[in-house]
Amino acid sequence: MDPSSDIVRPGCLYVVATPIGNRADLGERARRVLQAVDLVAAEDTRHTGRLLSALGIEARLLSLHEHNERERVPGLIERLRAGESVAVVSDAGTPGLSDPGFPLVAAAHDAEVPVVPVPGPSAALAALAASGLATDRFVFEGFLPAKPKARRNRAAALAAESRTLVLYESAHRITEALRDLAAAFGASRPATLARELTKAWETIRRATLGELAEWVASDPDQRRGEIVLVIAGAPPEAADDARLGAMLDTLLAELPPARAAAVAARLAGVPRRRAYDLALAREGRVPRDDPGA
Repeated sequence: MDPSSDIVRPGCLYVVATPIGNRADLGERARRVLQAVDLVAAEDTRHTGRLLSALGIEARLLSLHEHNERERVPGLIERLRAGESVAVVSDAGTPGLSDPGFPLVAAAHDAEVPVVPVPGPSAALAALAASGLATDRFVFEGFLPAKPKARRNRAAALAAESRTLVLYESAHRITEALRDLAAAFGASRPATLARELTKAWETIRRATLGELAEWVASDPDQRRGEIVLVIAGAPPEAADDARLGAMLDTLLAELPPARAAAVAARLAGVPRRRAYDLALAREGRVPRDDPGA
């Protein structure tokens, strides 16, 4: 089968990217596939129905989201094996990237059902391309954990990553996420915030994590819509902080921050103040007093 063909084939699963904002970004091939398949499996049938209606596309829709994906995948595989053509779409962008779609695609491969990508918009790649940060090596991390402690722990684990990081974040958590990232990565780490990409209020700003945290905290408009964060990879010295941080995590389970920092500083051969500031950051606190006071 020629994957570049615009003709829908029986028994094929099409992974179709849809616009992340601007409807004009839907490609002609995607339009033809969505019009021609027997069924469109959509994250939200109401949302996708409005999009397709606005584009003059008629399609039969079936909901496929995180709450029903497991139970619906076997039935979809049977339909595909019976010769029906199916397209899977998410609410925006490319299915499977922090969106439903992965279990169906994996099951299709297991069942030897042909899987055909119909590429197009992706918020992660759009933000990376427009970030002004290195694009030759990058990591897509998806969403950070919602709970503060888990988010801080994950940020600490990523602090020494030398590749550019691409993250998604929700509008109601962006202030706290930037604060935690600045604490773990250092306030001076370069980053780009991309918000509402391809939409009327699109915003792309490159600064440091500390500056972005202050900007978002002071401007409620930046706490709305869909947000992508692109963060520069760690400089070599960040690896040392990562090792120091791992040591502090063990010590902080048994000791208060000042005592843990003093022990870690002696073991790692670093200034006590540096270890103390990092210990407070691991606990989501802001340095105030000298640990020796």
